[in-house]
Amino acid sequence: MFRFKNEQTIVNVAGVRFGGQPGELPTVLCGTIFYQGHRIVEDDERGIFDRAAAERLVLRQSELSSETGCPFVLHIYARTVSALQKYLDFAEEVWSGPFIVDSAERSTRSLALSLLSELGYADKAIYNSISIATDDAEARALLENEVDSAIILAYNPGEPGVEGAMRILENGGLVRDEGLIPLSKRLGISNILIDPGVVPMGSGAGSSLRFSVVAKSRLGLPVGSGIHNAVSSWQWLKDRMKSNRSCCDAAAACMQLAMGGDFLLYGPIESGEVIFPAAAMADILVAEAVRDLEVYPEATHPIFRLV
Repeated sequence: MFRFKNEQTIVNVAGVRFGGQPGELPTVLCGTIFYQGHRIVEDDERGIFDRAAAERLVLRQSELSSETGCPFVLHIYARTVSALQKYLDFAEEVWSGPFIVDSAERSTRSLALSLLSELGYADKAIYNSISIATDDAEARALLENEVDSAIILAYNPGEPGVEGAMRILENGGLVRDEGLIPLSKRLGISNILIDPGVVPMGSGAGSSLRFSVVAKSRLGLPVGSGIHNAVSSWQWLKDRMKSNRSCCDAAAACMQLAMGGDFLLYGPIESGEVIFPAAAMADILVAEAVRDLEVYPEATHPIFRLV
């Protein structure tokens, strides 16, 4: 195991802390609800869903978080702003912690920023994401609203690999005139979380693991990923039993955490049953591995709850 020479920034979003040296803080786990194809969603345009089922899912993650010590962040996916407003109203009633706001539609993400500010949720929201696709309209929406936490997606299709991802963050590489980190700061983002963007298995998915070490070493910012995407894109695995897929999900998550990951976008919220124990185990092993490096886990760390 290792300790980074550079000081490691700890980001605090609504009481949940991300970052630090490996073994210092428990991993923040982010599960997605209302995702595309989620069986509890009846109408993704209007935001009609099975409220009782959604509440059970969120409360179960809260229980798992309390039991293991790994903080939970609710990752809300919405197709439309109308749907997002209903999802946020629901989240406000059943969930007190921070949440990620996400959509495949750029216009929905931009309009969501105004909605978050109007409803008073800006201090709890993490915008997903600022990327090479962020245009002037989206940038203006970020600048004009109150959200100050965001995931920065370091995906760089023009220069695949770790160094290409770092260049897109630092100076824009061959794609943009400005790096995504200076851009984010200029737009008022003070709580920066870095995600390399995980490509499919066989296309370089493993580089996201090395990226975590390089990015934390050079930037000192919290880093995580949706390593679940590598597993879900693995064609060979699709024909295997659900237990095989869950096993690979847990294994990929542990690999990300062993490589210095601070947070995990673990995919469907239902996967929490598998991911929380796996992440807690990885956190404990990492904390034990760095004892000789003068890294001390905080009081809520899984090592003090489960061992």
